[in-house]
Amino acid sequence: MAKIALITSDSDLFEQAGLICRELGLEQELDLYFTTLSDAPRQALQLQQAGVDVIVARGGLAMLIQAALTRTPVVEVVITGQDLARICLEAKAITGLEHPRAAFIAFDNMVTEVDVIAQLANVDVTIHRLQSDEDIPPMVDEVATLNYDVIFGGTRTVKIAKERGLKAVLLLSGALSVRNALLEAKKIALGRQIEKESAEKFKALIDYSLEAIVSIDNEKRILLINPAAAQLFSGFCDDYVGTPVGNIIDLPAIDDCLATGRTVQGEVHKLGTTWISLNIAPITVDRGVIGAFLTFQEVSRIQEAEASIRTEMLVKKFAAKYRTQDIVGKSPQLMEAKRIAGAIATTEASILIQGESGTGKELFAQSIHNQSSRRNGPFVAINCAALPPNLLESELFGYVEGAFTGATKKGKPGLFEMAHQGTLFLDEISEMDKYGQSRLLRVLQERQIMRLGGDKYIPIDVRVIAASNQNLMGLVESGVFRQDLYYRLKVLVLNLPRLSQRSGDIEHLAREFLSRYQKTYQRTIEFSDDAYDELARHNWPGNVRELMHFVERLVVTANTASITGQTVTRFLGNREYDQAGQAVSAAIVLNQVPEQTRVLSALQAHHYNIKETARALGVSRPTLYRWMRKYNIVITKAL
Repeated sequence: MAKIALITSDSDLFEQAGLICRELGLEQELDLYFTTLSDAPRQALQLQQAGVDVIVARGGLAMLIQAALTRTPVVEVVITGQDLARICLEAKAITGLEHPRAAFIAFDNMVTEVDVIAQLANVDVTIHRLQSDEDIPPMVDEVATLNYDVIFGGTRTVKIAKERGLKAVLLLSGALSVRNALLEAKKIALGRQIEKESAEKFKALIDYSLEAIVSIDNEKRILLINPAAAQLFSGFCDDYVGTPVGNIIDLPAIDDCLATGRTVQGEVHKLGTTWISLNIAPITVDRGVIGAFLTFQEVSRIQEAEASIRTEMLVKKFAAKYRTQDIVGKSPQLMEAKRIAGAIATTEASILIQGESGTGKELFAQSIHNQSSRRNGPFVAINCAALPPNLLESELFGYVEGAFTGATKKGKPGLFEMAHQGTLFLDEISEMDKYGQSRLLRVLQERQIMRLGGDKYIPIDVRVIAASNQNLMGLVESGVFRQDLYYRLKVLVLNLPRLSQRSGDIEHLAREFLSRYQKTYQRTIEFSDDAYDELARHNWPGNVRELMHFVERLVVTANTASITGQTVTRFLGNREYDQAGQAVSAAIVLNQVPEQTRVLSALQAHHYNIKETARALGVSRPTLYRWMRKYNIVITKAL
């Protein structure tokens, strides 16, 4: 079925609409329906039920269809001043009178501007308004007794008038009105299709969500309920739509949300024999609450998810596999860091490792553990930024049975207990909240922990190694990090150098990574000396990790067996960074090579975009085009 339907009882309009439809190329989008005035509403309702997007109609028929429909918009073929002027002139012609008296039998939407047009045309028009199509025959009979010279009206009115022997003129719409109506209908149909697509996406999101979702209006009637919610309440979606939400769950918090717009998060309620976690959020339009969204989750599902996350995070983190010899590099700076790591490994004091992201903080932590007297004990690592504060606390300190809703029946030991007689590595310690910091400080001082919900202390023998890629002293000064904890952790400090500060290690690491990825991807690739020189000139703000991924990228994507400095420059492209982490212009990177090579490399680095290449080289586009002609550079797709 087409998206647009035109319904008419006028054969002339039917034929005219068909011609304009073909002219506008709407054959696949428009269906034409010829019907009677009385049957038009029924026809429109059938089309609405079938899913048509918009209906086009004219005059009284359009008004009757609009009154019958509830969801489908109706575009009216308007009666213009030109159309009214035409019937006035035709009235003079068929009556032979210069000032004829005319009765205009019409619905309200047909008589706009008729008084003005009739006055200009010197026609005395009296309007007789219709309420329904059933009014037409008696209205014509009444007008026939009033000695009018002519009758104006629609198809049925004119037909009945002529059957009575009266002079009548049919009100028609011009081609421009029909064309404008069809174009407007096309716009509306497109908008409705977009709305339908959005609604279907939203419906799919709601229907396939594992979380139970219920939407209510401000009178607490259910507007929407997804299958997960219906299953939770032991029914079907259609059973609940339109019913009060109180029939399935009685929550005072709903009234509060609808009255004040206050949200509810993580409230726990018992539904029959099932414990659920509840969230309530208001639906606000123009600062007024018009309803609310309720989401439910079974606590047992949350428990399963928590257990899965915990297992995933910790299953591989109880053994340290790296040693000092696994840390690649020969620079004096790295060798000094290794020396310090070996010296502090023999102690039992807390250690703070500071270094930028990608400098190998966890590698050094594992190396320290493996050189210490605790090497046979567990090495437990956790990223403090990976968990929300409340979950991080339970992970670190554990909990007893019944400590909170969802706690396992036998309780659970925390990471401090799991790291007993070993090492606990706290990565990104700067992300720990103030309450967690205070509890950690007490553990470091007292060497004992208390599980959540517990009433006794458990002694622990754990060495703590903390790491941060942020300036902890700056965080202390800004009040984000506890000063006393900072100095408790900073008993021994290991500062790791940036890769750009490690003399000669960039080439050494590049060779190591090249060998590794050649084996991994079964590629035979060599780096030229100037390629290593180019790598050494790069700042590598992501440190070793960034260099490692860049070499992997070269091995995988380079289409040559020999990587030159030019190839490295091309692959780096706009990834160059200065000391402050700001992008460096390609002109700076290329200004050390001949002009022809500079131009070619810059074009390749910017994917042959003339504007971007000219900007990078610091020249105008005409200058760049002149250089390209000079060196016979033809624009092709970059490799």
